[in-house]
Amino acid sequence: MTKIEVYSSMLCPFCYRAKKLLEQKGAQFTEIDVMLHPRRKAEMVARSGGRTSVPQIFIDDRHVGGCDDLYALEAGNKLEPLLQPAT
Repeated sequence: MTKIEVYSSMLCPFCYRAKKLLEQKGAQFTEIDVMLHPRRKAEMVARSGGRTSVPQIFIDDRHVGGCDDLYALEAGNKLEPLLQPAT
């Protein structure tokens, strides 16, 4: 099963859009709300190479970026293969 983690905050419209796309793809993900868990924000910044904005999305521990990056992968037909379990 593909491991997907989304660092987000509940008031973020970009987080909503990213999560909606993943849901439409049928992908299950773990949401980490950095507003509810502030210590996790430092973890997100370290894992994302210094990015402080949300969402930050990881697929199988690979940083894919934020909402715009996720939609760019989708537009380029590159998201679906990332969401498939490794064989």
